Amino acid sequence: MAEPKRVVLRDGKVRYRVVVDAGLDENGKRVQLTITRDTKTAVKEERDRILHQRAAGTFIAPNKITLGEWLEQWLEYKRRDVEETTIRTYRLALVHVVERLGHIRLQELTEDHIQDFIDEVVATGRRRGGEPGTRLAVSTVEGILTRLREALGRAVVRKLIPNSPARYVRVALADKKTDKRDRVKVKPWTVAEVQTFVRGMEGDRLYAPLLLSLMGLRPAEVCGQRWVDVDLVDGILGIAMTRTMIGNNKVLEKDTKTASGERALPLPRGPWEALRAFRDRQAAERKFAGEAYTVTGYVVVNELGMPINTRQLREYAYQLMSELGLRRVRLYDARHSVLKALALSGVPDVILAAWAGHTNASFTKAKYVSIEAEDMRSAALALDAFHGGGQKALT
Repeated sequence: MAEPKRVVLRDGKVRYRVVVDAGLDENGKRVQLTITRDTKTAVKEERDRILHQRAAGTFIAPNKITLGEWLEQWLEYKRRDVEETTIRTYRLALVHVVERLGHIRLQELTEDHIQDFIDEVVATGRRRGGEPGTRLAVSTVEGILTRLREALGRAVVRKLIPNSPARYVRVALADKKTDKRDRVKVKPWTVAEVQTFVRGMEGDRLYAPLLLSLMGLRPAEVCGQRWVDVDLVDGILGIAMTRTMIGNNKVLEKDTKTASGERALPLPRGPWEALRAFRDRQAAERKFAGEAYTVTGYVVVNELGMPINTRQLREYAYQLMSELGLRRVRLYDARHSVLKALALSGVPDVILAAWAGHTNASFTKAKYVSIEAEDMRSAALALDAFHGGGQKALT
């Protein structure tokens, strides 16, 4: 083991220096550290500390990588495990992080940096393109923090930092309460609104696809539906493909998001009959259009056979809602209405989750089944009976 060397600086000051082999960096390159201290003893102590940590596998070599640079590396790493649409979602979630903290060296990032950032984003954060004065929802900020924690956790694994400075960072309870009180949430349709929509669009060309949305399918699943996966003899709808949007302008065709998303659902009578009628209508449209018709195999197509994307289907549905005088809700929110109706009808949790394309029934109920006061009317009636008063007319 090399002994510290005596070094005389230009100003005549004496110091001691040694070079230590610190192993390999994340790219496999040899790392050598130069230790300079005022005394030989101090140099030895630092050298021994590094060698001990290296032997124990806990040594963190100094590096100059910034948080922004690491987040780019992390996103590239995540491409191994998630779809391109998910990468885009992650990138959008980290926009504010990169803008405000991206310049800080990863090894200099502290818990205070991150906590101050989270507090500031809750107070002033705004979506790009959002209206001035509109703040990010607390749930959105928590999503940002989740992605940042994951990225920093990976940095710990790669021995770029000893521990994650985001581990104990939280959105303040007061901010959560304020957000819950002030944020107006669009409620999914009631049963009456769903029924009004169904009756009002009957006879519309896209009646069948819109009914699929009211079966609880995701919009991307509706637009990705293929005739080859539809059994109109036994009434079974196979869900294996999706057509989703990246940035609201690029269509991505892919298989279902998860293994549980690939499923087969029995068709209710209404959608079953509507799909039969839609198939016959498309056959007539193909005959009428002749060579101008393109056969793609998708269910949701226009009069010339070209697939309709989720944005087009959404705008089409909004127009129908406007004409029927209904509240504008996202087609994805119709999924909430459907799953809530199934849950309140007594459908077992395991069936509810399978219908939604989930593996976890608790997740399905927590995310999609929100109970309103009117939903608990039966409980009030039960208490009337319990109190022995029955149902008395109120004056």
